[in-house]
Amino acid sequence: MPITASQVNELRQKTGISMMQCKKALEEADGNEKKAMDILRKKGADKAAEKADRQMREGIILAKVEGDKAVIVTQYCETDFVAKNEEFRAIAEKAAETALKEGVEAAKTGAEPALKELFIKLGENMSIEVDALEGEGLGEYVHTNSKVGAIVKLNKTDSKKARDVAMHITAMNPEVVSPDDLPEDVVIREREIWTEQLKNEGKPAEIVDRILQGKEKKFREESALLKQAFVKDGDKTVEDYLEDNTVEMFVRKSI
Repeated sequence: MPITASQVNELRQKTGISMMQCKKALEEADGNEKKAMDILRKKGADKAAEKADRQMREGIILAKVEGDKAVIVTQYCETDFVAKNEEFRAIAEKAAETALKEGVEAAKTGAEPALKELFIKLGENMSIEVDALEGEGLGEYVHTNSKVGAIVKLNKTDSKKARDVAMHITAMNPEVVSPDDLPEDVVIREREIWTEQLKNEGKPAEIVDRILQGKEKKFREESALLKQAFVKDGDKTVEDYLEDNTVEMFVRKSI
């Protein structure tokens, strides 16, 4: 399919790679941006994926736990000036309280008119996301900059460990709870990239499979919350720290 200049420019903005390399990658990927990024990585352009994941928006994150419900509010804006605005923060605070009492949809429905009104006043685009977990074993943590936070649900109630694990999630950004939870298509994509890299390094074919197995095991464990080294005690994994408890689910948000 024909590759447009706007497609090339968009990929360049996300990756920082030259226009020519982006155009070639898109042509090879038949216009599929995701595949084009993988192609750039396979050729050693690792910064492509890193930069593509970076969000250039501002805003704040709030998290609260009350009874059997935990909520995390992510409210976006364009500049740090608005992120520090008292009215902007008040909308997020009210959304969190509404989510605890009336649910996620009620919180979003209530916040949107207030954000539109503040937009008219400040002239800046804004949006809101609200996530919640319900049950026992809940914990929350938001970093002091209000730009990253998490809520977590443990199998058993333990407020201290729940908060500690939420802090770990905030700091270490796990993808899943356990290694087996990692989507197979994610692993397959990484194996394809590793295979190409090993080929470029001239590794003997007879040891490639063994290397790939090791890389996959490491990748799965580094992506899994329970297998990560616990942020407050590097000699333990999160799983070790929790002892007879475990993590059922979590939500991590960042700006």
